[in-house]
Amino acid sequence: MSYTRDEGKDTIMFLEPSAATTPDPTPSASSSSTSSESRDQSAAFNPETGEINWDCPCLGGMAQPPCGDAFKEAFSCFVFSTSEPKGYDCVEKFQAMQECFRANPEVYADQLDDDDDEEEDKKEDEKEDSNTSTEVTKSV
Repeated sequence: MSYTRDEGKDTIMFLEPSAATTPDPTPSASSSSTSSESRDQSAAFNPETGEINWDCPCLGGMAQPPCGDAFKEAFSCFVFSTSEPKGYDCVEKFQAMQECFRANPEVYADQLDDDDDEEEDKKEDEKEDSNTSTEVTKSV
């Protein structure tokens, strides 16, 4: 016995083994429109129209104040960049965005924490490398 259950944004389908291996010959019109709508909402940039959906949940609210304008400039620059590597001509805009994040730590603490974690990881790796070289020198 097969059935479908919606849980929030997810749809869970329970299928018989035969139903899971046999494609449905009659896709419903409502499921195709739902999937195209979810595709539209899941991508920030639509290459067909050349538009950026600033309300896309995938942007995580980054287009909102206080640093929304800086984010929009940096993201737009990257999306439309023709340089190699892609976005190379946008470095200054991303730096301006990061400066805005640092000036507003109460709003962007998560993004700043991620940067700090990466720096700490690099320092730990360097420390481990120096400890390893010291150990090798002692054993010789």
